[in-house]
Amino acid sequence: MIDFARAKRIANLRFELMDINDLDFTEEFDVVYSNATLNWVLDHKRLLANVRRALRPGGMLRFNFAGDGNCSRFIKVIREAMALDPFARYFAGFQWPWYMPPIDEYEDLVRQSGLCDVRVWGENADRFFPDAETMIRWIDQPSLVPFLVCVPEPEKGVFREFVVKRMLEETKQDDGTYFETFRRVNARARK
Repeated sequence: MIDFARAKRIANLRFELMDINDLDFTEEFDVVYSNATLNWVLDHKRLLANVRRALRPGGMLRFNFAGDGNCSRFIKVIREAMALDPFARYFAGFQWPWYMPPIDEYEDLVRQSGLCDVRVWGENADRFFPDAETMIRWIDQPSLVPFLVCVPEPEKGVFREFVVKRMLEETKQDDGTYFETFRRVNARARK
């Protein structure tokens, strides 16, 4: 995506590939925008401080990412799988891979960052998957990825099969579709 974007570059636009935790710009951007990724960043206090520093005076941040209640069925099933006797030992000390805050918690965090004109709101983007195969593709990528790395190779398949079977049971609707909750946090603020 970065290579594609760089090919479209114009004079006042550039694209950088870096870890957001290492963002070290000072008053260089008019806008910092992120869609559907910041739930993978665990330290939003640090993130917001970095973004605030990177924005020019009057600059704006605009975020959309997974919030509280997102993927509730998957989270229920994956916690079930992680607690099963053959797998529980692999998840001792496991760090949950996502930060999905409630709206009020995130609004407080943005306000504490020193940004102004803060607006934080929720969005219900629930999804119906048309069939089991589509649901399974979503389970495989990206949902299972941070969990499968903890399970040794000989047992990965059994772990995956358990999660897929339980997810299909938990999400199947009467019309043959599969349902999962997708709850979003939206944030807009200015420096």
